[in-house]
Amino acid sequence: MFSHIMLGATDLEASRKFYDAVLATVGVKPGVIHEDRRYFYRSPTGVFSITKPIDGNPATAANGGTIGFAAKSVEEVNHFHATGLANGGTECEGLPGFREGPAGTLYIAWLRDPSGNKLCSMYRQPKA
Repeated sequence: MFSHIMLGATDLEASRKFYDAVLATVGVKPGVIHEDRRYFYRSPTGVFSITKPIDGNPATAANGGTIGFAAKSVEEVNHFHATGLANGGTECEGLPGFREGPAGTLYIAWLRDPSGNKLCSMYRQPKA
């Protein structure tokens, strides 16, 4: 359904440091710079990127928006969360943990990147 996700970054290098660290926890290699204003992170399942806004205005976070990154285990979610906090991210939506919902049992951690964008790492527990 998606070809890519691109987020505006207030401080491109602070955001690169953050995303290089947290995306490594889910197996994504460091970002590659393009035109000195964007970093691209490529995986077999999609492309994620950060950019200085093209119009020159400040980057803003989407109110109500969340970008979710798939994790392979509870430990990977916890590592994503801890790494994000250690690299300029901030806590939001409480501590990592299991949540029950219409999609089944999920283990989720949320945080905000240096520009205020809301992210989560989620592990879908296999059905018994």
